[in-house]
Amino acid sequence: MGYFSAMHRVVALVQPVQSTFELGCAMEVFGTVRDGVPRHYEFDVCTEEPGTVPTTAGYALSVPRGLSALDDADTVIIPGWAPVEAPLSPRVRQALLRAHARGARLVTICSGVFALARTGLLDGRSATTHWERAEQLRREFPAVRVEPDKLYVDHGDVATSAGAGAGIELCLHLVRRDHGAAHAALLARHMVMPPHRDGGQVRITPRPQPRDELDDLLEWAGERLGTPLSVAGLAARLNVSPRTLARRFHDRLGTSPGAWLLSRRVAEARRLLEDTDLPVDAIAARVGLASAVNLRRRFRDQVGTTPGAYRRALRAPEPARAAS
Repeated sequence: MGYFSAMHRVVALVQPVQSTFELGCAMEVFGTVRDGVPRHYEFDVCTEEPGTVPTTAGYALSVPRGLSALDDADTVIIPGWAPVEAPLSPRVRQALLRAHARGARLVTICSGVFALARTGLLDGRSATTHWERAEQLRREFPAVRVEPDKLYVDHGDVATSAGAGAGIELCLHLVRRDHGAAHAALLARHMVMPPHRDGGQVRITPRPQPRDELDDLLEWAGERLGTPLSVAGLAARLNVSPRTLARRFHDRLGTSPGAWLLSRRVAEARRLLEDTDLPVDAIAARVGLASAVNLRRRFRDQVGTTPGAYRRALRAPEPARAAS
């Protein structure tokens, strides 16, 4: 247990479209001032591009702080990450890595683990997420040991939680670690929450749904991104109309077949930029975007920068920090 003598700064990193519930979990534990409960935390919110951030609730958040808010954070919280396939921009990735390198702990709630996994900080370590996303996390990040039955997993410097409700459990656990069981129990009582549940407690999760033909189609298409896939071709493989396929994608994934296919191609391009020295035109061919020009346009639309700038930012040496 580590006690903090000064106010502990907690900063939540949000992005469009931000889940209000996951953000609210962190705010309730670390940011709400309560009569009779000593205050040990300062809470702030930041985003990559300061300004208006749309939310899942239909209203917008005004977020004036940018990534520089992470420079003096003691704890950084990623309260969900949607869509989970969304890549990290080089700026966000480097900001998270810098925060971790200087000693900040990085904490995720629910799908936020997908963002943290993209930093590489979970490689070779255990993590958890919502049970519906556990298999996807395991498939996309094979170096991460996914433990879907855990409420939360805390390694000290990084911590992950299961579904959003488990995010509250993780936040209370961190309060307990920071300021002791008595203070955590007092806070939990004010929140009308159980005082403590161990992260290793087995969750009761619904029985996984059996794989269906849409799962098989997603896997089949994901293995053939370099081929000329089309929405009509995907629909024909399932022997359904494009309209029926679009409805099934919307019901299951909340997106269209074309948007899913493009996001998978851009995500694979990002991986190749990170892990290989292939030129941009070769990467474009491998992911089915045909040309470097098309890849640059699609990549900029989804990631906010060009493939070349993304690769350079990832490989740029960290600037020397002035001695304190």
